Amino acid sequence: MKEPTLEECVRRNLDRYFKDVDGETVSGIWDMVLSAVERPMLEVVLSHAEGNQSRAADMLGINRNTLRKKLDQYQLKV
Repeated sequence: MKEPTLEECVRRNLDRYFKDVDGETVSGIWDMVLSAVERPMLEVVLSHAEGNQSRAADMLGINRNTLRKKLDQYQLKV
C-alpha cells in the first residue's frame, strides 16, 4: 500500500477539521496550518543536519537568519 503524500495528509486533516467544527465559524486557519507544519519540519531538518543551522538553512532553502527567527518563534533549542 502506497503511503499518502504530505499534500494528501494536509487535505485529509483539513477536511476532518471542518467536519469536526461542524459549521462553526472558524478563523486563523493559515497560522494554524503553518505552525502545524513548520515546527515538525524544523525539528526533522535540524536533526538531519545534526544541529548545524547553516546546513539546515541550506536544506530548507532559507537563509540562516530566517531559520533563527523560526527557531525563536517555535522556541526550539539547538
